[in-house]
Amino acid sequence: MALCIVIPCYQEGTRLEVATYLDFYQKNPSISFCFVNDGSTDDTINLLLNCKKGRESRIMVLDLPKNVGKGEAVRQGLLAAINWQNFEAVAFFDADLATPLQEIFLLDSERQKGNYLMAFGSRLMRIGSYIERKASRHYFGRLFATAASFVIPLPIYDTQCGAKLLNTSLITKICQEPFLSRWLFDLEIFARIIQQYGLANSKKMMIEVPLNTWIEKGDSRLKFSHLLKIPFEMWRIRRKYFA
Repeated sequence: MALCIVIPCYQEGTRLEVATYLDFYQKNPSISFCFVNDGSTDDTINLLLNCKKGRESRIMVLDLPKNVGKGEAVRQGLLAAINWQNFEAVAFFDADLATPLQEIFLLDSERQKGNYLMAFGSRLMRIGSYIERKASRHYFGRLFATAASFVIPLPIYDTQCGAKLLNTSLITKICQEPFLSRWLFDLEIFARIIQQYGLANSKKMMIEVPLNTWIEKGDSRLKFSHLLKIPFEMWRIRRKYFA
């Protein structure tokens, strides 16, 4: 079953784990990649084009001339992927591989079991999993999740985990318009699903999947100034989708 993973990339010239991507590519012929260069000013685009060379049937590179933010890069990547090939579902993962690539099989397995429109990962520390995360980031995440529950009326443990797998039919319906937020677009994905299908049906169409492995990587692109904007961004999302 053909799947694609969208990887938004910004200033990844010195940290993209090319060997890991290519090893996974070689071992898993059912998986394709759509790398999105989000207006990087370093060597990111050349790195991505070298990855693509000779592998054009399963690796595409979308080069955005200006930096538009992770949310828009993901949105454009999802649309580009479904226009490129006939995938059943398309995921997006963070470029730093905090979520290992093999977790796509866990997400897809759970998606297929219930014929869900979306399966999304959560960084739930539990016996049998390996979740490596700084305590400060973990506690901030729990505070964020509490605040997010007032914006999105769904019992989601981890809205911001950068590993989500969407059916192509869902992508077509919810990704036509740009997101309001560069960083909280995950909340908008849930909001748009609720808008499209209603709250009761939305709960039946998605599944949250605790990941087996998630390892926090350094060099976060989220700046302190972004954190200060979170309450305002949440308010904007709430007003747009649920006013």
